[in-house]
Amino acid sequence: MAANDRFFFERYGLSQRDLERYLAEALSAGGDYADLYFEHTTSTSLLIDESLIKSAQEGISVGCGVRVLAGEQTGYAYTDDLSPEKILKAARTAARIASGPASVSTVGLSSIQVPQNLYPVASPSTDRALRDKLELVRRADIAARAYDPRITQVRVSYADQSRHVLLAGSDGRIVTDFQPLVRLNVSVIAQEGDKLRSGTYGGGGRVGLEFFEGDHSPEKFAREAARQAIVQLDAREAPAGEMEVVLGPGWPGILLHEAVGHGLEADFNRKGISAFSGRIGQKVASELCTVVDDGTIPSRRGSLNVDDEGEPTHRNVLIENGTLVGYLQDKVSADQMKATRTGNGRRESYEHIPMPRMTNTYMLAGQDDPEEIIRSVRHGLYAVNFGGGQVDITSGKFVFSASEAYLIEDGKITAPVRGATLIGDGPTVLTNVTAVGNDLALDPGIGTCGKDGQSVPVGVGIPTIKISRLTVGGTSPRGMQSFT
Repeated sequence: MAANDRFFFERYGLSQRDLERYLAEALSAGGDYADLYFEHTTSTSLLIDESLIKSAQEGISVGCGVRVLAGEQTGYAYTDDLSPEKILKAARTAARIASGPASVSTVGLSSIQVPQNLYPVASPSTDRALRDKLELVRRADIAARAYDPRITQVRVSYADQSRHVLLAGSDGRIVTDFQPLVRLNVSVIAQEGDKLRSGTYGGGGRVGLEFFEGDHSPEKFAREAARQAIVQLDAREAPAGEMEVVLGPGWPGILLHEAVGHGLEADFNRKGISAFSGRIGQKVASELCTVVDDGTIPSRRGSLNVDDEGEPTHRNVLIENGTLVGYLQDKVSADQMKATRTGNGRRESYEHIPMPRMTNTYMLAGQDDPEEIIRSVRHGLYAVNFGGGQVDITSGKFVFSASEAYLIEDGKITAPVRGATLIGDGPTVLTNVTAVGNDLALDPGIGTCGKDGQSVPVGVGIPTIKISRLTVGGTSPRGMQSFT
């Protein structure tokens, strides 16, 4: 047994014989496969509001989830008590839920070396003193307030966690991983007369506190959040109607994530309820579009050495030059679709069952100069940042709110606008992409994705792209005249 594995076994008070016993119990009612997911998470969260420390919490979460697969049935149970009796009870519960005629025996377990270390953090943030983290949020609060006297409210939040996981499967594999994660976020409100405008920015990743130095300083995050809010004080009402839309690089990739990425998760396609179901090999986008989900980018928020089923993550091409070439697979979907696992089986914690989820999803850069893309638009909208949105997976239809957007008039970015929403559907939007910039950027490390009640950290990215036709919902009917 490797030294690293011994560390994990000691952390959970386990032996290899214990794991074999628990897996045998999980398969006692019949089943094709069973696995155990042990998790030990240390976390910190801080919040400063109105320059006062409103909350400061540190905690530890420990537990085990047991999964049994029998055909298309899945049994799952978990416990936060790692005594043998409680784990055996969870194993029996999962076994009864997924009982079936199939029956396999647990083979001899052996450790599998993780083939990559994407986040070699020497000093995890959870090991650092609380005062060091409080200093970060205080610096952000001071910088945001100093940006402009019209900044009237500031909230700064900090969160970190160090997660140790151990996975054991009835296929004989034992996999361990240590997963650090940290994020700092700044939200501000600017006021001028009766006008109130907001701005938000932050960053992080699978890094240590040293990340928040230089280009990722709390001051930089604070100034960017404040800039967004101040810009919006002068914003006009957004125009409405169908028009050319240019998406800026980086965070606007959230639209790609929501409107397209979820539709490429295999469980939706296995069930035939995605707009992309049964379309492998078909054109689903402009030839300028290549979409990738990559869980192997070092230190990124959405990256993992192994997914939550113990499968190494990969760089998965989903759409290549406009053609759909693959889906994001976990074990269940891959087995049922007779496909290869892609390292996208993810779960929020030991309390949750794994399912196909994105990691870092982005569109590859193209050949176009971003400035030329702007100059090519006579009348349109330039969307730089996004707030909330809604997506229907079955149809791919979406509605997104642009939190920062500008008019494009005669090839120039002009006035900021507020209240703009983008309305469309994922496949159509990709088909209408007519230019892709050479400036691919990933988000700063703040993304969290929700699905079926589970939240996991993710990354998004996009270069500057031009969409030839997209419906913009706004509040200025006269604006429609400029975009016909």
